[in-house]
Amino acid sequence: MRPLTEQDIRTSFVNCSRGEAKRLATPRDLDERPWDDLDFLGWRDPGSPDRSYLVSEQDGGLMGVTLRLPSSRRGSQHRSMCSLCLTTHPGDGVSLMTARKAGAAGREGNSVGLHICADLDCSLYVRGRKPLRAGSRFEETLTTQEQITRTVDRLSSFLAKLRD
Repeated sequence: MRPLTEQDIRTSFVNCSRGEAKRLATPRDLDERPWDDLDFLGWRDPGSPDRSYLVSEQDGGLMGVTLRLPSSRRGSQHRSMCSLCLTTHPGDGVSLMTARKAGAAGREGNSVGLHICADLDCSLYVRGRKPLRAGSRFEETLTTQEQITRTVDRLSSFLAKLRD
């Protein structure tokens, strides 16, 4: 992924108003992000634990979405798998994140959900760049590049549902 600026991020959002995009908390460490290892930029809102954001390159442009997390958390005995990168985490390491659809459908309250790594570091898990604390990845016969392609394709499918 190419390095993004705060302005790139704020103008990319499709499922919130311009005012909301102007007020949302952007990452403070954009210069330190491992851009070459990212398939998308994802971050949690430090001031609002039920909000996350994701920006991805789609169809030659940027598409940003706001995501909501459930307020209740599971116990640490339960393991879940991320739908994007297929990494498993215990407890709240994977969360169902929902995004309001773009346009009229979103204004009517329609949304789409996906189980995603709660820290949104799927790109780093697939590449083996971020150690798993208590999670795991299945041993796969796919190459790392094929796993990256699968992750990107799954993300693109999710984002396409937000535009429908």
